[in-house]
Parts: sequence; C-alpha cells; structure tokens
Amino acid sequence: QVQLVESGGGLVQAGGSLSLSCAASGSFFRINDMGWYRQAPGKQRELVATITSGGNTNYADSVKGRFTVSRDNAKNTVYLQMNSLKPEDTAVYYCRITIVRNTYWGQGTQVTVSS
Repeated sequence: QVQLVESGGGLVQAGGSLSLSCAASGSFFRINDMGWYRQAPGKQRELVATITSGGNTNYADSVKGRFTVSRDNAKNTVYLQMNSLKPEDTAVYYCRITIVRNTYWGQGTQVTVSS
C-alpha cells in the first residue's frame, strides 16, 4: 500500500511564496512520474507541474517561470516551490505519483492567495 503525505499549504499575500512537499511511503521499488495538480472551487482539477524519474519537468503555462517542481528520489518526496503567487493560484493542491501503472493521490493541501 502506498501513502502520500502533503504539507506546506497556507495563506499568503499576492506576490509571496509558498513551498509544498509530498512524501510517499509504503512498499514499492521505484516511483515513476511525480507531480502536482490543483482544483479551485467550481473548476476541474488541472495539472500544475510534473517531473519524471529522470528529472524532466513539465509545467502549466499559467505557472511557468513562477513555480518549480523538484524531487528527492532518496526520500521519495516531490516538492513545489511557488513564487510570485497570484490570487488565481488559490486552490487545493494535490500531489500525484505513478508506480508502474498505478496512480496515487495525496489528500490535498489548501493554498490561498489574498489580493
């Protein structure tokens, strides 16, 4: 069984920064892709950023240049550094990992950006 524990959400003013982390634990050999998605009220869940096991990254256009995704394979942890936050970044952020063909989601952490 795989468990994901997220941390780091909170309230920040526009222009500020927050850092999220998501640690995976359980019985597995290797994590393939890791990433972050978000869901704002009344909207569908959307991709924020992903990173492959080899370190290749992919970002939503709306966060390019502001957010940075990274991972520590030794700690089975994925990070999201969010800078220059905007009110439209307000959402519940979910981490997502894939192991072989299986996908696992974190419980979500609230990020609120005030104007």
